[in-house]
Amino acid sequence: MGINIPRVLDGSVYAPGQAGGAIRLDTAAWMTWLEAPTTRSFSYPLYDAAHGYIDGFMTVRKETRQRGGMYWSVFRRCNGRLRKIYLGPSRTVTQHRLHTIAESLREVPVALEPPDTPTS
Repeated sequence: MGINIPRVLDGSVYAPGQAGGAIRLDTAAWMTWLEAPTTRSFSYPLYDAAHGYIDGFMTVRKETRQRGGMYWSVFRRCNGRLRKIYLGPSRTVTQHRLHTIAESLREVPVALEPPDTPTS
């Protein structure tokens, strides 16, 4: 994740150099920001409520689809593998949907160590 990637915290997106400060999610300004040609990605926290801290971040990226149009996808590295979850067009990128996906990514079980093989 780049240093200058916009980041969602406490229900608002904070982008470096963004005029007017933070933009609240699920507002008209949020949809306008998502649709802007200069908006390509942002990060969203994976919050561990049981411990009260952020475990990490998922990256949300805008991509061009073969059939035309721009769509959003979530990316997160889990157990050494990159997971991708399709979000859809900007109108489907809501705080509730992002939170639900973040929770599902936090619940991915840690890979188990392979059992020891007996030596002869």
